[in-house]
Amino acid sequence: MRLLVLVGEHPHGITLSELARESGVPVSTSHRLVNSLCREGLVDFDPSGKRYRPGLRLFQLGQQAGLAYGFAGTALPVMQRVTDRTEEATLLSVLDGTRHLYVHYVDGPLPVGVRSEPGRHGPLHCTSMGKVLMAFAPEEVRTDLLARVDLTPYGPNSITDRAVLREAVRLARENGYATADEEHHAGLRAVAVPVLRPDGTVFAALSTAAPAFRRTLPDLIALVPLLQSAATELGARLPTR
Repeated sequence: MRLLVLVGEHPHGITLSELARESGVPVSTSHRLVNSLCREGLVDFDPSGKRYRPGLRLFQLGQQAGLAYGFAGTALPVMQRVTDRTEEATLLSVLDGTRHLYVHYVDGPLPVGVRSEPGRHGPLHCTSMGKVLMAFAPEEVRTDLLARVDLTPYGPNSITDRAVLREAVRLARENGYATADEEHHAGLRAVAVPVLRPDGTVFAALSTAAPAFRRTLPDLIALVPLLQSAATELGARLPTR
């Protein structure tokens, strides 16, 4: 499983020696196991570059998982409507350990915009979605995350003080939304709201992200009612898991 996850995290390929080193599994054992994954179609081997890549079977399973969670059939039309109104990128993310996982993305129509890759992880402390996911997590989860999340600075305004992060998360819970102003990347602003299950627990975060030259922070905050309406619809329609 460690080998499969490593291959999945290297879509452009990873060598056998890199697999062994990063997994801590001996080279001979890694070779035997990854070849078993190749036989099942979960991993492909490129003989020219001697690199292992995710196989089509892994892609198929990922698509099936997305359908099970309703990300494609249910979330995509709702997110597309948001983008049609904002002309900016709309993103959906879920909590995954001490990071968040991008699960869906709708590109905006303008020539310069924000790009995202579903399946990638993002930090919690310097993204609007990460703050929202912490703010609306169960209290014990929120307390644990606020004590443990990595505070590596990614952008010019990244939060690097744990007390400041706690206050930002508190405000996100109080206001019902969170913002990020050039915290993850220079020149990027975003706003996010929680997607809540019927029982009130957070399932995902829904965000609009835009270049800073085009959208001020007040511009993005003005989109909160639109995002909240879409999040309410998603909360009612997505599977409760």
